[in-house]
Amino acid sequence: MVGREPWIAVHIMADHYRGTLYIGVTSAFHTRMIQHREGAFPGFTRRYGLRRLVWFELHDLMTEAIQRERSLKEWRRQWKINLIERDNPRWDDLYSATFEWTPVPRQV
Repeated sequence: MVGREPWIAVHIMADHYRGTLYIGVTSAFHTRMIQHREGAFPGFTRRYGLRRLVWFELHDLMTEAIQRERSLKEWRRQWKINLIERDNPRWDDLYSATFEWTPVPRQV
């Protein structure tokens, strides 16, 4: 995984199309996705089988990512669904695609 970490990201996991949602933030994106998928730690995602990555957003700073995560957690469920379906209407699992994708640096 050389060259892939760290990605600071806010992410949404689900169990199936329009199913249970989990919003999280991490400074080690790929590592955290593997942990979610393997159910490596007790908690919400393991208990409810949330292994499908349906949305994510990269950030330059952890403080920005944490603020975005907190904001999204306050959103109504339908707004979260709209956010996911804007870019991923079929709720495909984006996990494998992230390993083939290189983020474009932000233009300042």
